[in-house]
Amino acid sequence: MAPRKMPPGLPSREAVLEFIRDSPTPVGRREIARAFNIKGADRIPLKAMLKELAVEGMIDLGRHRRVAAPGTLPEVTVVAITAIDDDGNASARPLTWREENAPPAITIPLSSRTPSVGVGDRALVKLERTDQDRYRGRIMRRLESSGERVVGQLKREGRGYRIVSSDRRARSDYVVEPGDLSEAKPGELVVAEILPRGRMGLQHVRITEVLGDANAPRAVSLIAIAENEIPAVFPDACTVQAETSKPVTLGKRTDLRNVPLVTIDGSDARDFDDAVYAEADTDPKNKGGYRIIVAIADVAHYVRPGDALDNEARKRGNSVYFPDRVVPMLPEALSNGLCSLRPNEDRACLAVEMVIDARGHKTGHKFMRGLMRSTARLTYEEVQAAADGGDVEVVPDGIIEPLYGAFRLLLDARKKRGALDLNLPERKVVLGDDGKIASIELRKLLDSHQLIEEFMVLANVAAAETLEAKKRPCMYRIHETPDPEKIAALTEFLKGLEIPFGTSGVIRPQTFNELLAKVRGEVHETAVNELVLRSQSQAVYSPDNLGHFGLGLRRYAHFTSPIRRYSDLLVHRALIDAHGFGKDGLGDLETEAFYETAAHISMTERRAAAAERMAIARYVAAFLSEQIGNKFEARVSGIASAGMFMALAGVGADGLLPMKRLPNDFYDIDEHRHSLAGRATGLTFKIGDTVVVKLVDADPLTGGVLLDYVSGGTPGTPGERRGMGRQGSKRKNRSGPAKRNGGNSKGRAKKPR
Repeated sequence: MAPRKMPPGLPSREAVLEFIRDSPTPVGRREIARAFNIKGADRIPLKAMLKELAVEGMIDLGRHRRVAAPGTLPEVTVVAITAIDDDGNASARPLTWREENAPPAITIPLSSRTPSVGVGDRALVKLERTDQDRYRGRIMRRLESSGERVVGQLKREGRGYRIVSSDRRARSDYVVEPGDLSEAKPGELVVAEILPRGRMGLQHVRITEVLGDANAPRAVSLIAIAENEIPAVFPDACTVQAETSKPVTLGKRTDLRNVPLVTIDGSDARDFDDAVYAEADTDPKNKGGYRIIVAIADVAHYVRPGDALDNEARKRGNSVYFPDRVVPMLPEALSNGLCSLRPNEDRACLAVEMVIDARGHKTGHKFMRGLMRSTARLTYEEVQAAADGGDVEVVPDGIIEPLYGAFRLLLDARKKRGALDLNLPERKVVLGDDGKIASIELRKLLDSHQLIEEFMVLANVAAAETLEAKKRPCMYRIHETPDPEKIAALTEFLKGLEIPFGTSGVIRPQTFNELLAKVRGEVHETAVNELVLRSQSQAVYSPDNLGHFGLGLRRYAHFTSPIRRYSDLLVHRALIDAHGFGKDGLGDLETEAFYETAAHISMTERRAAAAERMAIARYVAAFLSEQIGNKFEARVSGIASAGMFMALAGVGADGLLPMKRLPNDFYDIDEHRHSLAGRATGLTFKIGDTVVVKLVDADPLTGGVLLDYVSGGTPGTPGERRGMGRQGSKRKNRSGPAKRNGGNSKGRAKKPR
């Protein structure tokens, strides 16, 4: 891209770059304009200049639209303490560093005013750049983690003991001396701390916790909980506070008990935090419109800022869901009791009444702190059956038609708005009474699921709009526009499929929807949907409103699930303040810590997603461990130097087909086209291709699935060398592998919301 000519008086690109590089912290457009005395309309070409510099890779666009030199660390980040010198200064490394080169040096002066930390501890720090590759940090908070640890299975080997790590990336086992067993027995899952390394041999560890029998039905989720250091036991103070809480009375609350609100959830749900109601609007000025009420459990009444429940909820950040259990954010006495909108029981709620017109546009809303009584606890299947004309006894009369009438209008408005519409079927692990996988099923997406989704999105928008209008702190749910580099990679891949993808001008969700419509029903539909998802930014929490790209919304916050998300509880407290609903709103200290809290709950959300994903992988591996030697159809889902990552059809498992198990050849990786091609044979594999594979191994401890090649790929003509090569297997006379080119598997992600 050729730099555009800038108006007279505007600084040169070089001057702006120098200012950004010399700044000790990332800077915003306003600071740059102030430094160069840029005013009025001249700020528009400055914005264009910064965008061009970002596309060219000259600067990094970070959080809150602040820019910095490439490779610059964020102003607030998580670090691990690596050393403490005699003067009390700590050295640290950033845990977010993903570059190939060494990370910048971080020095943290320690004093009596900073939280106490030791080597191996993790901390949230605020950074200030002192040199090109050096930073000074200030500890904002010590994180709940000690030194390096390992989770795995204890095994007896000869006269000694070893731990086989549950981390599939581990290169070797760990040695446990008899005095460090902590009464653990061979075959049990354990957590161990890594001891200082000796001069030679394997790493020694000391067992600190015994999780239980590795073959027990609940072992899989225990591994995920321990690996990700998810708090799973409530302190006594939390349990006592929850169990001694009392139901609310009407008082000054709005009485909603005569409104026939219903909860609609999965058949296995135990906590019901949202209830809905809809009716045709009787206002003659709003013909064809609807009045909608969404009522949410009033968790803020029971969990007050700074109390034991609040501290623990903030630490957890969110509930974590596994096939066999839930690790809740709140104790059961609240999550399944007083804060659960159970039928025919009075419950405290925060409700929003919204009016939509015949086009599905919200024309007004108001919030209420109320007392409600759910009319019925319904499941998605029951509601859908009633909507399809079935006679479902548990569904109250007159409920379904207005709910679906309002839903159809909201769905039409969503489509016209151009919200991102990915089609990625999810699979559900169904456990039997013995705790083992009974089946792996395709999760059905019913209109009733989408109905609740659209009602909740509308309520979330109303919450964000209200807090912004009343100038109150808001924990926004933001989803930024995709990274230009990822869009370029997607475009390159689509060229290989001869699928045009117009990206000139501003990228919008509709741009992707038009692409997805082109491949609907085609052989590459799933692959393109996955690559579009991978091209998206990650949705996070922020006190700054940057909009939600995926939903096509200018402002958005999470309001509808305070039982299981701390972000929603913060939004409830802010709304209580904004409307004068009580004295249990946001405290001053809580408001001051909004940026720190946003970083923390974004991290706990990623932690939960990783734990849930790995638990599913281990359950599936256990399911497949009894099918070694079977053949499967599989789709290429990723390509790296290690080989091809395959999605097994009908199983929902991801496995690795190593490069050495492909037909004998030297294979070149084309990273842009996501393909692999043999030099001698021209045999080509690319993302989305179907290949027949044989199951070689499935390890329930690590979740690893190893595959062998049977048939598939596209025969072709040998071509020129492209990318880095890897040599396949000679079945009789195997050659050594070529030099590796770094690559990682891409885990499945959820739609950004």
